[in-house]
Amino acid sequence: MIGGLVCVGALVIIAVIAIGIVWSAYNNLVKFDEEANNGFADINVACKLRYDLIPNLVAVAKQFMSHERETLEAVIQARNQAQSSLQTAAANPGDSGAVAAFAQAENALAGSMGKIMALAEAYPELKSDTQMVQLQTELSETEDKIARARERFNDQVTRFNVHRKTLPTVLFAGMLGFATDRDLLEFEDQEQISKAVDVGAMFDS
Repeated sequence: MIGGLVCVGALVIIAVIAIGIVWSAYNNLVKFDEEANNGFADINVACKLRYDLIPNLVAVAKQFMSHERETLEAVIQARNQAQSSLQTAAANPGDSGAVAAFAQAENALAGSMGKIMALAEAYPELKSDTQMVQLQTELSETEDKIARARERFNDQVTRFNVHRKTLPTVLFAGMLGFATDRDLLEFEDQEQISKAVDVGAMFDS
């Protein structure tokens, strides 16, 4: 009788400990997942600021680069595609496909901005225009915000992924709805892209 009670008590204790472990693992997964979502929200805000600036920049550039209409229109198209991809990714930042599509759209936008930067070298009046100088300053500041937000987001995603694969969490993560890692927000060549979208650089030379 006593032995049976001891066994039952031991099983109860083991069950309580197991539930506690699973509960703790779940809470931490939710916490780190939500932190990553909040991190992407910061990227969303910063990118929206940039998307608002780009049409203004193109409008000013058109005054001096009327013969570069195709290039300027390509920038607006790339900007619109990036904005659309951002909206999709922001709605579900844990969707690897949406995040990858957003990164790809940002790469395309960076390439288009890089072409403007190269062409602007032939337009000294554009480089010295007061409104354009102000826009490039705001754009440069916005790029810094995006870079910092992206770095924080990737740190938060890494924290989630490491926790998900760490014992004992890895034993329960799939059952708790966290079967896969989250994807980092990566660009093909971050240094090159940063230079391309740094429109301010074309006014400093």
